[in-house]
Amino acid sequence: MEKFPIKDEAVAAAFEVFPPQVRPQLLALRCLILTIGHRVDPIGKVTESLKWGEPSYSTICGSPVRIGWKDNRPSELALYFHCQSKLVSTFRALYPNILSFDGNRAIVLRIKAPLPHKELQHCIELAFNYHRIKKLPHLGTQA
Repeated sequence: MEKFPIKDEAVAAAFEVFPPQVRPQLLALRCLILTIGHRVDPIGKVTESLKWGEPSYSTICGSPVRIGWKDNRPSELALYFHCQSKLVSTFRALYPNILSFDGNRAIVLRIKAPLPHKELQHCIELAFNYHRIKKLPHLGTQA
């Protein structure tokens, strides 16, 4: 049985729409996000829903993280963040040679490449704690 079964029918349907070659990586990202949500006490409960037709994950004290894939970039998937936050600029400063980015809104990942778990974990933790740390220089990191 899956570690985090999808309870919301709309979210489950969204995952079914993704192409079969993309779905395993997106589900791995989902598992990573929910694992972080269950492990990090201060962030509270992670809520899973759909935003713009894509799975989205949010916490009371954080900024949402959305995952998706686009037809026009078939070999990539992305973690989307609020574009007016300092999140992606901080990620870019922290991991310039490890992660790829799309402007100020997303971390872009190659479907066939292994997920950079450690770096993604840190980025997701920062997003889920964003409202607590947004006034700190570099979100409280050593960027």
